Amino acid sequence: MAYDESLAIRIREVLTHTSGIVEKKMFGGVGFLLQGNMLVGVLKDSLIVRLGPDQYENALLESHVREFDITGRAMKGWVMVGPEGVEEDDQLQQWIDQALNFVRTLPKK
Repeated sequence: MAYDESLAIRIREVLTHTSGIVEKKMFGGVGFLLQGNMLVGVLKDSLIVRLGPDQYENALLESHVREFDITGRAMKGWVMVGPEGVEEDDQLQQWIDQALNFVRTLPKK
C-alpha cells in the first residue's frame, strides 16, 4: 500500500462540494489540488497539509504533526499529520479547512 486509501476517500468526501479540486497521483501517494495548487494529500498513512508560513509553526507544536520532508529537506509551510491527528472526521475537516484558507489566497496555476 503506497497510501491509505480510506483516508483518501474521507478527503474526497470532505472536498465533494469544493469546486476546482483535481486529484492527482504524486510522490507515491495522492494529492488534491485546488485550482492547480497543492492543497492536501496522503502519503502512506499520513495527511499532507499545505498551511503556509503563518500556520506552519503553530501546527508543528502538535504532537502528531511533523515537517513534510520526503527528500531530506523540509518543505516550509507544509506538514504531515499522523493518523492520530485525523482519526475523527472533525479533525480531518479542520486540517482541510486550514489548507483551503491558505491555498485560496494563492494565484491559480
